[in-house]
Amino acid sequence: MRKNSKSALLTVAEMYRADALAVASGILGEKLMEVAGKEVADVVLKRGYQKVAVLCGPGNNGGDGFVAARYLAEAGLEVKVALLGGFSGLKGDAKLNAGRWVGDIMEFSPVILTDADCIIDAVFGAGLSRNLENVVVEVIDAADGIPCIAVDVPSGINGDTGQIMGKAFKAKETVTFFRPKPGHFLFPGRQYCGSLTVVDIGIPDVVLDEINPKQRRNGPGAWERDYPFPDPGDHKYSRGQAVVVGGSEMTGAARLAVNGAMRAGAGIVSVAVPTEAAIIYRLSLPSAIVRPVRDTGTFSEILEEERVTACLVGPGNGINVATREKTLATLRQKLPVVLDADAISVFEETRELLFDSIQSPCLLTPHEGEFSRLFEFEGDKVSRAREAAAKSGATILLKGADTVIAAPNGNVAINVNGTPDLATAGSGDVLAGFAVGLLARGLDPFEAGCMAAWLHGEAARVIGPGLIAEDLPDAVPAVLKKLKNFQRTDLQ
Repeated sequence: MRKNSKSALLTVAEMYRADALAVASGILGEKLMEVAGKEVADVVLKRGYQKVAVLCGPGNNGGDGFVAARYLAEAGLEVKVALLGGFSGLKGDAKLNAGRWVGDIMEFSPVILTDADCIIDAVFGAGLSRNLENVVVEVIDAADGIPCIAVDVPSGINGDTGQIMGKAFKAKETVTFFRPKPGHFLFPGRQYCGSLTVVDIGIPDVVLDEINPKQRRNGPGAWERDYPFPDPGDHKYSRGQAVVVGGSEMTGAARLAVNGAMRAGAGIVSVAVPTEAAIIYRLSLPSAIVRPVRDTGTFSEILEEERVTACLVGPGNGINVATREKTLATLRQKLPVVLDADAISVFEETRELLFDSIQSPCLLTPHEGEFSRLFEFEGDKVSRAREAAAKSGATILLKGADTVIAAPNGNVAINVNGTPDLATAGSGDVLAGFAVGLLARGLDPFEAGCMAAWLHGEAARVIGPGLIAEDLPDAVPAVLKKLKNFQRTDLQ
């Protein structure tokens, strides 16, 4: 994980530490707050609002609000300020900036919102860990329909998990500082943040070297130099051979995965299928090598071939003994493997056998239902994925609107470019194909999972509404062409 990457995400505790390290380096906390508040004010000014209600809380988030109010008033806007808890509860830089506000400080109540065309939510920051109190809930209810600019995170959203603490402001835009937090991208918090603006307030990037964050926003900014584009001297064998296990009834799933694997970059893709279904695969996959499989022994012989570099088991395979045996045979071979769909569900009653068998690079790609068949962890999505990776020894790609990729070493990436159009049959099969194609190229499961998830989302963006799973592989060339000519501003 690149420590200084703009893709890094900081937990609440890590952000507190970043502030402290900046202050220890000689940067005044007062200065950091001044810049933060001014940046919030600048966002409001750019949007053209005229009557602003600034809601301040008792901590540094409230201090940012007081600074923003001062700048907006100086710019000629009509500004009203309310403070939760009273002046006596303020400390440090927040108290200093509250004292610099020359206007009235109103009671914290829905009255503050009268005639406002914009709200600045500076009540609570990302560290909130308890449900909001009654008066704040009343103000949130009264704020419905008024554009809200949230400072750091919308009050009521946990910055680490994205969970709602009883009730939360629904922001039109959120302004955060230095680096985003996981809660900005995890649902349901993501839906409450609106558009996200990350501003530089003067914290030096070098603090990340000491913090060493373990989570990042997934995207090319973290890995574009590592995408396995063909080298001039490459040939099909040097680009890896992926084996996709196909079923005899739901043949479409494996065929989608095969096309995904080829588009992602594997030089050769073989599909190992029951003998009786071979004709279906031969007629529909002219670029793939169709390998009829009579039994587990025949399948193992395919895996033992020197040029095979990765395998995918699961899509359309069925929850049956054959799927279980092929999964275990792949793991015994210690090939890099992607386990998806049926190859996950088939171990619901024998999960420890699966975990004990994972002794080589492995990527599990469950949706929430499949995840619950193997793991009983509770809590937020990042924590559950991390625990599952540590328990199983596999990298976990937990699918959803906020797909999370977690490695056994604790590294986590949150994918941010997925679209609702991906909620269609076969979409996950293509994703699994992308992943095994990248594994076949020699990537480790975490990087393969990150690249596959991003490629999946970006292909969906190219296609747009009306997407069906068959469209996704065909959209990949346009995505990869753009990636190869990578411009950080376009794709980060």
